[in-house]
Amino acid sequence: MKLNSIYIWIIFAALISVTMTGCSDLLDQKPQGEWVEGDEGSGGSFQSDVFTLYAQIRGFHVTSGTTALAIHSFRSEDAEKGSTASDGAAHGRMFDDFEYIATNGLIGSYWTANYEIIILANKILDDIAQSEADKGTLSEGDLTNRSEAHFFRAYAFFNLVRAFGEVPKIDFRIHNAQEANIPKSPATEIYALIDADLEAAEAHLPRTWPPVYTGRLTWGAARALHARTYMMRNDWSKMHAAAVEVIQSGIYNLNTPYSQIFRETGENSSESVFELQCTATASQPGSNDIGSQFAQVQGVRGAGEWDLGWGWHTPTELMADAFEPGDPRKDETLLYFIKTGGDPSSIPANQPYGEKPIANADVINKYYNKKAYTNPSLRATYTKGGFWYNIRIIRYADVVLMAAEAANELGHTGEAMEYLEQVRARARAGNTSILPKVTTADQAAMRNAIRHERRVELGMEFDRFYDLVRWGIAREVLHAAGKTGYQDKHALLPLPQNEVDKSNGVLVQNPNY
Repeated sequence: MKLNSIYIWIIFAALISVTMTGCSDLLDQKPQGEWVEGDEGSGGSFQSDVFTLYAQIRGFHVTSGTTALAIHSFRSEDAEKGSTASDGAAHGRMFDDFEYIATNGLIGSYWTANYEIIILANKILDDIAQSEADKGTLSEGDLTNRSEAHFFRAYAFFNLVRAFGEVPKIDFRIHNAQEANIPKSPATEIYALIDADLEAAEAHLPRTWPPVYTGRLTWGAARALHARTYMMRNDWSKMHAAAVEVIQSGIYNLNTPYSQIFRETGENSSESVFELQCTATASQPGSNDIGSQFAQVQGVRGAGEWDLGWGWHTPTELMADAFEPGDPRKDETLLYFIKTGGDPSSIPANQPYGEKPIANADVINKYYNKKAYTNPSLRATYTKGGFWYNIRIIRYADVVLMAAEAANELGHTGEAMEYLEQVRARARAGNTSILPKVTTADQAAMRNAIRHERRVELGMEFDRFYDLVRWGIAREVLHAAGKTGYQDKHALLPLPQNEVDKSNGVLVQNPNY
């Protein structure tokens, strides 16, 4: 299995155990990282802690498990909880039906996991600052480590500000729990910190890494994330500048066929801007210490050979209907299956493996997410849980569509047309009878075309709900989809009630909760 130095550098003696606890518990944890022989020369003196940040980002509650999927995806019209009616029913009511309660366990886990990243990043940045003060200089490796810490702090704060709005701006080293008990800061201040962090990351992260460090943070990852943060604020000029810089760098392209992007053979492809590395080994076939549960959480909920996972985060019929006739991306987004006792001829064979999965009779979904579908030969060799499956966080197609949207909003519809066509051309794969080029010169029509393209190109990935919110159409779209429980206040989650209670009045709950 794919065990090379890139995976060796993210293996740790202990990973963070994410719980629904506060900052006091964070301070009691044992050292998280372990230096691995052979890493000398790959970075600075702070590499061990930095590698722990990579593991934290890959964690269950930040990107790979039900927590992240519920907060980022279930709330849109294109995804739902899935599984069975009773399995996680409270989370279905919370995130599918917008019956928000501040005591929901997932929001507590999400809050804690992201602040764990922030607290460790602050420690690293403080350690590096002290080293610079003592020595008067930093090595190139130390500068890289500092940039990585800035990136991860920005990433975690971006998660928090999108989910909760105003949050405590803990941008300093924590020595005791009371220091972390501070009031919320305005979202504008959180974004100002994110901007400063990403500018610092962009300054020293390399454009590329040697193959041994595939998947490690680059300038392109930082600049693309920066574009995404500007996108959330509808800051079209800065969004355009950031996205276009990534495009003009020439580092990435859309040459990888869409049908390969989400297969194991398509990992770290030419359009991979930020991709979390996961693996499994013969000695740890079911371990998520060096992998993740991303595929397991979304795998087919069946029996025997089809017991691939929990069956959460599933496409809706609205997602299926969103694709234009003949769009090949539909069959790369939807994993078709039958229920126990069903007729196999009623569904097409899923390519490239020709499988027709069989799910339990009591599942409530019609499809599974094919963007978490694993290779059967690897399932047979290692584990059905798919712990080796990489998590694609930022793809180049997303960057191109960000450039298209920003260009259009700035009045450059012709430029937007060309960026949009790049994505559609890759999708049609030479078949001129499908996905015709969008040639409208009307800004509103182009806006709708770009929004549609984001929906189908990035379907079942991470950010559809946040697109609806920033476009100001969440209420309209979700009500039309039957999610009539959504109100404007639901754009933000309530703060975890246990965090509010522990603060003794310092942390104020979000309005209307």
